[in-house]
Amino acid sequence: MSQIRPLIPLLVTAGILIGGNGLQGTYIALRGSYEGFSPSLIGMIGAGYSVGFAIGCIYVTRLLREIGHIRTFSAMAAIGASCSLAMSLIIDPTFWFLMRFVIGIAVASLFATVESWINAKVTNANRARTLSIYRLVDLGSVTAAQYMIPLAGIEGTVIFSIIAIAMTLSLVPISLADRSSPTPPEAIRFDLKAVWRISPLAVVGVVCVGLAMAAFRNIGPIYGEAIGMSITSIATFMSAGIIGGVVLQYPLGVYSDRLDRRTVILWTTIGSIITGAYLSFGAGTSETANIIGVFLFGAFSMPLYSLCSAHGNDYAKDGEHALVSAGLLFYWSVGATVGPLLASLLLEYYGPDVFFIYTSFIFAGFAVFTLRRMGTRPPVPPDERPRRFRALLRTSAYFNKLAAPPDKEDRR
Repeated sequence: MSQIRPLIPLLVTAGILIGGNGLQGTYIALRGSYEGFSPSLIGMIGAGYSVGFAIGCIYVTRLLREIGHIRTFSAMAAIGASCSLAMSLIIDPTFWFLMRFVIGIAVASLFATVESWINAKVTNANRARTLSIYRLVDLGSVTAAQYMIPLAGIEGTVIFSIIAIAMTLSLVPISLADRSSPTPPEAIRFDLKAVWRISPLAVVGVVCVGLAMAAFRNIGPIYGEAIGMSITSIATFMSAGIIGGVVLQYPLGVYSDRLDRRTVILWTTIGSIITGAYLSFGAGTSETANIIGVFLFGAFSMPLYSLCSAHGNDYAKDGEHALVSAGLLFYWSVGATVGPLLASLLLEYYGPDVFFIYTSFIFAGFAVFTLRRMGTRPPVPPDERPRRFRALLRTSAYFNKLAAPPDKEDRR
C-alpha cells in the first residue's frame, strides 16, 4: 500500500467522476420520462452525450499539451458541473441535448486527464495493484450511485445538484494531495482507416457493443419503467447488468489467450443473443426474472469490447497499439451515438418487448460477421501475440496504456 498511497487522490477522483457519470446516465432517462419526454427524445439526449464524448476523445490530448493537466481538469470539471445544474433550471429536450453534448466533451476530457495523470505516476511495481483498485472503484462507485435515485427521488433538483457536487468535489483530492503536474502526454494519432485495415472484426465488434450497450445504459431505465419496475428495482436492474459484466471478464480473457480469440468472441456473442432473447420472451414483467436475465446479459455482452480490443491488438504491428486503442474507442462512440436513438424509437413504437430483441439482432449480425472473418484469415498463434487479454474500461485511450506496462506497449 505504500506504493499505492501517492496514487490514492487520483483514484478517489476517478471514483467520484465514474459514480457521478453513471448516476447521470440513469437519472436523465428516468427524469426525462417523468417530464413527459418520449423515448425517442430520451434516446436523442443520450446520443448527444456520445457525440460529445467522441469529440472529447479526439481533442483532449491537444488541451493537455497546451494548458496542462491541472487547468484542463479544472476547466472541464467546472463546465460539466455547470451544465448539470443548468439542466435542472431549463426542462427542455433540445436544451438537455446540448447540455449532454457538452457534458460528453467534458467527461471524456476528465477521464483522459486523470488516467493520463495516473499513467505518469504508476510504476511497473504497482501497476497491477493500481489497475485492480481502479476496477473495484469503477464497479463500486457506479453500483452505489444507482441507489442515489430512489433515495433522493426523481423530481426536483436534488440529483442534478448531487452530480454537480460530485464533479466539483473531484477537484479536491488532486488539489490537496498532488502539487505536481505531469509532463503532457504524446499526441494520440487517429487513423480510422488504418484501424479498419488492422482488424475489421475488432471495429465491427466495438461498434456493435456501442449499439447494444449504450442503448442499455441510456434506455434500460425506460425499459424497466415500461414493464412496471419501481425506482429501486430499476437501480438494481441497472446495477445487475454492470456487475454481471465483471463475472466472466477474466475467465473469457484467459480462454481467449489460449485459443483462437475469435472462437471465444463468437461464443460470447451467442451468449449475448440467448440472454437477450430470454429477456424478450421469457422474463416477462417479473422483476426477479429480469434482474437475473440482465445479470447474465451483462456477463456475456460487456466483455466483448475488451475481447475485440485484444483481437485487434493481436494483428497490430510495433507502434500501432495506441493507434488501435484510440481508434476502437472512437468507433465504439459512433455505435454508442446511434444505439440509443434506434433502441428508443423501437421501444416507443413497439413497446418494451422489442428492446432486447434489438440487442439480440445486433449481436446476431456480429456473430455472422465473426464467422465470415474466421474463414478469411488465420488466427495469430497464442505464442506470437504481442499482449494478453486486458479488461478495459471505455473511459479513455489512456486507460488502455495504463493496462499495458510501458515496456510492453509496443513490443511484438
